[in-house]
Amino acid sequence: MTAKKDLSAYKGVWVFIEQFEGKLTSSTLSLEILGEGRKLADKLGSDLTAVILGENVAETAEKLIKYGADKVLMADAPVLANYRTELYTDIICKEAEERKPDILLVGASATGRDLAPRISFRLHTGCTADCTDLDIDEDKKILVSTRPAFGGNVMATILCPDHRPQMSTVRAGVMAMPTWDESRTGEIIKVEVTAKEEDARVKVLEVKQHEASSQNIQEAIRVVSAGMGACSGECFDQLKELAKELEAEIGGTRPVFETGLISHDVQIGQTGKTVRPELYLAVGISGTVQHTTGMADSRTVVAINKDPNAEIFKFAHYGIVGDAKAVVPQLIEQLKAVKA
Repeated sequence: MTAKKDLSAYKGVWVFIEQFEGKLTSSTLSLEILGEGRKLADKLGSDLTAVILGENVAETAEKLIKYGADKVLMADAPVLANYRTELYTDIICKEAEERKPDILLVGASATGRDLAPRISFRLHTGCTADCTDLDIDEDKKILVSTRPAFGGNVMATILCPDHRPQMSTVRAGVMAMPTWDESRTGEIIKVEVTAKEEDARVKVLEVKQHEASSQNIQEAIRVVSAGMGACSGECFDQLKELAKELEAEIGGTRPVFETGLISHDVQIGQTGKTVRPELYLAVGISGTVQHTTGMADSRTVVAINKDPNAEIFKFAHYGIVGDAKAVVPQLIEQLKAVKA
């Protein structure tokens, strides 16, 4: 019989921070997780450590202290300037084996979804993917990870009682941003980097940045979101005009993305982005759980749907029963009149 592993030496919460050219990338996501990590660390009475790898990241490391980290584990070297799975995994796993964190959190971004499973395999532990909620079990003092399952129809609660570190990747837009505290002080721990460029199996030949056509929808204050009930050519054009009057970003459901009217960058829901705007205007959206998991935490939800029994009205603070083709032009007129 295999002896049970002694977990008493594992302490503290780690959060992996993404960077590009020394600055925070997916900055909202990394800071959201840092803020959530702060809450978990406080509940456990332990330290919060931000883990950042890159080149010229010292200034960013200082900022992470102000956002709530007690310590920053910083690996700063030219070979780490661009993310590469092999190099990042080697360094993080080496430090984790030596320092023994209790919890390790990673963003559910393209980078995080590549890195986290490699780390969990190397450290012989589990990893709960795409979490929307994190907490600490008060009796067992272990991480409680919650994520949608079975197409979003149920919420699964997952524990990792026998292995360390306990790992989770976290969706963007589901955690609150931490507040900046200029008075905070902490410790920056420099990690020795011995890796050489010639030793890397993957070579970065060129980096091209994607030019976004609009603001990151996850950072938008107002969002006008289209469902199939509002994706006819004329109606969708009216939605664009409405979004312009509201100074809002256009988003939509997966079926609308599949018609080609919106890009995947602004698809909202389980297979898209999660948003938390001050105003979420849902137009012609039925309200399936696959979509509402991505917008349920919006501060104010206004729904327009011609079906009075549509599920979206259960999430709405204000509801308008009517055909979008008739309602949207009237809203545009009212907004223009108010501005005038």
